Amino acid sequence: MMFTLMSECAVDFAKFLSTSADKGGINMKDVCSKYTTDVIATCAFGIKVNSMKDPTNKFYIYGKEASNFTGVLRGIKFFFLETFPKLGRILNVKIMKNYVSDFFKDIIRTTIATRDAEHITRPDMLQLMMDIRGKEGRRELDIDDMTAQAFIFFLGGFETTSTAMCFAAHEIAANPEVQTKLQQEIDKVLEESNGEVSYETINRLEYLDAVICETLRLYPPVAILERLCEKTFELPPALPDEKPFMMKKGMLVWIPVLAIHHDEKYYDNPKKFDSERFLNNKMNNSSNYMPFGLGPRMCIANRFAMLEVKVLLFHLLAQCELKPSVKTTSPIKFCKDSLPRLMPENGFWLNIQRRKNIYSIQASTIMDS
Repeated sequence: MMFTLMSECAVDFAKFLSTSADKGGINMKDVCSKYTTDVIATCAFGIKVNSMKDPTNKFYIYGKEASNFTGVLRGIKFFFLETFPKLGRILNVKIMKNYVSDFFKDIIRTTIATRDAEHITRPDMLQLMMDIRGKEGRRELDIDDMTAQAFIFFLGGFETTSTAMCFAAHEIAANPEVQTKLQQEIDKVLEESNGEVSYETINRLEYLDAVICETLRLYPPVAILERLCEKTFELPPALPDEKPFMMKKGMLVWIPVLAIHHDEKYYDNPKKFDSERFLNNKMNNSSNYMPFGLGPRMCIANRFAMLEVKVLLFHLLAQCELKPSVKTTSPIKFCKDSLPRLMPENGFWLNIQRRKNIYSIQASTIMDS
């Protein structure tokens, strides 16, 4: 339902970069964050912004502030709320400043009032929440509920998704044969569909899917997952001369996703970017692959995030070539103070050049399933 809205943002993004290409190194984190901002603004909050053309718009500025968890004080607050959530509510400990939360709440309130008054409907998340109001057996969602749900999407999609896009772009630029194969796949699909981009079109791109999956293996959104043990059980000894470990109910468990994804027991040559390992369903249902977690506590926005990355790379590679710049660092060295998120020490820098032979995309036929 939101595919069309997402695609419109990706088309604008790719056009902007293709027309401003050949101007030297581009900070990919900056531009990808603007794309994810625009996608979440239109899909979750029901408003349209263009952060590439207007980088000082309040939605982008306040969104960056709200999703920034760096700094000693914010880190302490975040840890406190994670460890003592009930006490945090009693003490009214907040990570986000009041004027930021009020801004997003006002957007939801104003948008709902306008749609109700003018009988406007739109294919976005806010409309879904509005449509369940008054339904029998459903709890009535108030403005705070709707803002919270929309903002969960924002936090989940702004930082981690834009970072995943940057890592994917880095590997595509660093591996020209991968980029060529991706562009051949994209061009073939565009030719077969006469330039019409649909949800089905995007999901036919098996190699693009494999490239993104391999990117998320090498660079998972978070290095560590946190879970709560719900049932006491015994872990076998880690080494032959050690004792079993009793995991008790209520214990906090840290799952080292990055370490598992880079373990030779589970992946051949794990440090190498090899998208072929995800082709032909080789990794289907593998319990050793968990970029979004596993089971019922798996990230609820994983399909949205995957589609967001696919759509962006589809339109970008259809129009542009990605190349390393003089500022590109390879191999990537991670910042020590960004954990559990993975970020390179020197940022994401690439050169972007407009492709010479571009297959025409019918913008008017970008459509939902």
